[in-house]
Amino acid sequence: MTDTMQAVVNHGPGDYRVQTVPRPAAGPDEVVIAVEAAGICASDAKCFAGAAMFWGGDDPWVKAPVIPGHEFFGTVVELGSGAGERHGVQVGDRAIAEQINPCERCRYCRRGQYWMCAVHDIYGFQREVADGAWADYMRFGPNSRVHRLPPDLSRPAGVLVEPLACAIHAVERGDVRLGDTVVLAGAGAIGLLMLQVLWLRSPGHIIVTDARDARLDVARRLGADATINVERDDVAARVAEATDGDGADVFIEATGHPEAVGQGLAAVRKLGTMVVFGVFAAPATADWSIIGDRKELDVRGAHLGPYCYPQAIDYLHRGVVDASPVVTHHLPLGRFDTGLQALQAGEAIKVMLTPNGGRP
Repeated sequence: MTDTMQAVVNHGPGDYRVQTVPRPAAGPDEVVIAVEAAGICASDAKCFAGAAMFWGGDDPWVKAPVIPGHEFFGTVVELGSGAGERHGVQVGDRAIAEQINPCERCRYCRRGQYWMCAVHDIYGFQREVADGAWADYMRFGPNSRVHRLPPDLSRPAGVLVEPLACAIHAVERGDVRLGDTVVLAGAGAIGLLMLQVLWLRSPGHIIVTDARDARLDVARRLGADATINVERDDVAARVAEATDGDGADVFIEATGHPEAVGQGLAAVRKLGTMVVFGVFAAPATADWSIIGDRKELDVRGAHLGPYCYPQAIDYLHRGVVDASPVVTHHLPLGRFDTGLQALQAGEAIKVMLTPNGGRP
């Protein structure tokens, strides 16, 4: 291996460049992988566009310059002292790390709630400890939660492990029961994965909403009972028609659009559950009296994919969850900008980048 590599470096909103940078080396308890594939997430596109949630204030959460990429997997090429024993991997294994690099010292980490770590370093956003995977090689820190991958797992499946883990966690937060009517807002990558996980809970009826007909077509192919284009139809009215006026038992928000919050509060029934997963680029406002006085709703957040990676890996390996309709664009690392543009234009669902010239 050489001492340098190719990587995409985030220098600030709208300023991402392919550069030659030093290849990471493994320190004690650290793992270096040759990246096989890395995903471009909707949050990556929002970060590139300069969303305030990433760049706002005097202390922005993103610490540029940093290599982006929090959806990834690769082949172990170097182990620091003690890393093999700590993480259960050997050189040559395929491996993935969860997207958060927990501090293991804060209140939440000490209680096993590592996904809410107070420091909250996510791979791809803070260079000091967590450079990401849009590069030929990537380093997993000592506190990383590392998982081995089957040697025959396809690249599209491997790049969906992280978003599927998030989808599983969000669906679990919804506490979906047999026969429930579930409204899923958003037929992007996460939404389409949530849709496939929802069917494993045996709901009675799944309604998917989105602003793009092409994505709604995919949702129907993956089992949605009904779809609603939010640009043409009133979501609450359509859901009321399908539920004898009651509303949905569970509404899961996976768009990050502020309008979806009001749609969910209107569409969910009294004593129903609303799960908010989307990453919002702008504040959302709502009539909070709906939550308490009018409907007594159970409103829950969902963040990351804690304790869900083994299940996500198994589902993708066995084909319980189908990756093929979700990963729509395969691009070399140097064409990351094409992938970002495709996501921003709504032409892509999930973009997969292949560093290392496409070699494993």
